[in-house]
Parts: sequence; structure tokens; C-alpha cells
Amino acid sequence: MDTTFVWDDNFITDLEGVDGQHHALVDLFNELSGALFRQGQGQDNDALLEDIYRRLLAYTEYHFAEEEELMQQHGLDERHMQPHRHLHQQFVEQVALLWRQRKSMADPGTTLVGFLTSWLGLHILGVDQSMARQICSIRGGLSPAQAFDQERRNNDNGTQALLKMIGKLYTALSLQNMQLAESNLLLEERVAERTQELAQANVRLEAMSRTDGLLQIANRAYFEERLVQACAQAGRSGRPVGLVMVDVDHFKRYNDHHGHQQGDRCLQAVAQALRTSVHRVSDVVARYGGEEFAVILPDTDAEGALAVARQIVRNVRLLELAHGNSPVWPCVTVSAGAASMVPPASKDGRYGRTLLVDMADAALYGAKSLGRNGCQLAAAPQVPAEDATQQPA
Repeated sequence: MDTTFVWDDNFITDLEGVDGQHHALVDLFNELSGALFRQGQGQDNDALLEDIYRRLLAYTEYHFAEEEELMQQHGLDERHMQPHRHLHQQFVEQVALLWRQRKSMADPGTTLVGFLTSWLGLHILGVDQSMARQICSIRGGLSPAQAFDQERRNNDNGTQALLKMIGKLYTALSLQNMQLAESNLLLEERVAERTQELAQANVRLEAMSRTDGLLQIANRAYFEERLVQACAQAGRSGRPVGLVMVDVDHFKRYNDHHGHQQGDRCLQAVAQALRTSVHRVSDVVARYGGEEFAVILPDTDAEGALAVARQIVRNVRLLELAHGNSPVWPCVTVSAGAASMVPPASKDGRYGRTLLVDMADAALYGAKSLGRNGCQLAAAPQVPAEDATQQPA
């Protein structure tokens, strides 16, 4: 099964160098055919196949260059040289396309060997034998045009018919292979496009699952996830985590007086004010629930957390959103509670999260009890004796 092409005297052109090159090509074709057949039987020889293909392609290009130089030296008629060069170029393009697409073929061995068989017959038995006869005629004294015309007259009808059949078979296979390669390429491009679209959709879906739809900031679930992570990391590193809890003052009165649609716009404006109050990528602004907000401040001590809380209160007040039913201020205001601590070391940071939220909540309650429109800093956390080494920032 390793010998698909058998060398015989019909391949001989009597041109110095050309016959040796043809023989080397036949040997490479047989080597590739045998490797393809063995792979079809289940043998894993991709590296070997790739090596044979690379050697075959390199030698074919060398052989084509030698033939074209030989034709140029003898000044063959352009009516022969032009289609001859075209066949050379077409073969290199076709075999490269087939090779790239072979893994998507049902039977790559049969397809490749069929293509190589038709090409070998057309190349050596057809155009190269014609080239050799024309060179012989030119050496005998005919002009290139006379040699070409004589070649067309002298071939018997049977030979011409055979060569035409081989040429048609080769052309049909080339067209089929080109269409197959183009179809596979389009399919691959479509699969790649759909894969990219799916990846982008997954990114959007993940973002949506973490984002509050109305306010376009982190939602409660993502807040919980990030705060637990921040506390776990801070507990390991011994660095503080800051947290600011924020509540819109008398928001129920605002809704009752201005309507729920205006209430939604109010919350959107407050969310934007919170975003402008922090500047680090690691800081997280989230909707905690209803008109409540929270800001996670990794690596932030108590002074830094209080400064952010003050900035939030100031930025919301600067919005100057009229509040027609507020006993505190004629515009929308917020109260904020700030806290910071080095969380107790734990595996997942949940205990630290609970302590920190309780501290910030207590500070927020203190700010409200003092008349709202302001902020308070939480007192030191009450940690169990076994965690007494963990000090608040």
C-alpha cells in the first residue's frame, strides 16, 4: 500500500536533471501516500506527515523553478510556458489548501492521493513530455513557434483525448478542493465568530448578574462576594478594610411627594455621586438594598474611611436635588456610617464581613440619630478573646 505511483519508462523525458527530479517527486508522493494510509488505519503519525509534506512542498517548488528556468533558456513559445507556469502555481496553492483542511475531511488520504495522482499524470505524462519534445525540436533547428505548432499537430488523437481527460479530471478535482477549502474556511470563521459572540455574551451576562439594573453599580450579591474576599485577604495580610454604609435620608417621604419615577432618578443621581467619591479600581460601590448603599474600601484605615464618608455626604448635597418633604434639608441628603478594621484571620472572611457590616451599620444609625445629613465613625469592634490580637485600624 506504500507504493501508489510506480516509476516506469513512460515518465522519461530525456532532459538532464528533469527525470531525476521527477523520480524524487514520485518517491515523495509514495512516502506521503503510505503515511496517510497508515494514519487511516489508526496510527498517530502527525509529526511524520508534517515532515513529509514540508519536504514535498519544498522539493516541488525547487523542481518548478528548475523547469521554468529550463523553458526560459530554450525560449519555449509563450503559448506553452504561460499555462505551464499556471499549473505550477495552481498546484502549490491547491496542495497547501488541502493540507490545511485535511483534518476536516472525511477521508483525507483518498482526497489527497486522488489529487496528487491526477496532477502527476497531467504534469509528467502531459505538459512535461510536451515540453521535452519542444526543447528537442528547438535544439534541432525549429523556432519555438514552429516547435509548439508541430507538437499540436503530431500528437495522435488517442494521446490528445487521454491528456484532455486527465486535464478535466485534474481541473474538476482542483475546483472541488477549492470549494471544499473555502467552505471549511467559512465554517471555521463562522465557528470562531460564534465562539467570540458567545464569550462576549457570557461576559455581558456575568456583568449583568453582578450589576443593579437601575443604578448600574454592583448589586447586593456582588457586594457580599467582594466584601468576603476583601476581609479574607486583609486577614491574611494584616491590612485594614474600610466600609461605608449610606442611606438616603427620608427617601419614603421623597417618593410619596415626588413620585416613584422621580425617586428612581434620585437614586441614580446618588449612585453617581458615590462613584465620584472614590477613585481606586479596587473600591466597590454597591446598592445594598432599596435606598441603601455600601462602599468597600480595601487597604483603608479608619481615617480614610471617614474621609470617603464625608465626601459622599458632601457630593450628594451638591447635587441640589429638591426634596419637598424633608425635615432635614430642602435638598436630598444622605447619612453615612464609616468603619475600618483588620479582620480576624479566617479561611473565607465571613466572620470579618459580619463584624465590619455591624460596625458600619451602628455608625450609620448613630449618624441618623444625630439628625442625618452627616456621617459617623464606628467604635472599635468587640472581638472574642481568641481574636484579641487583631486590632481595629
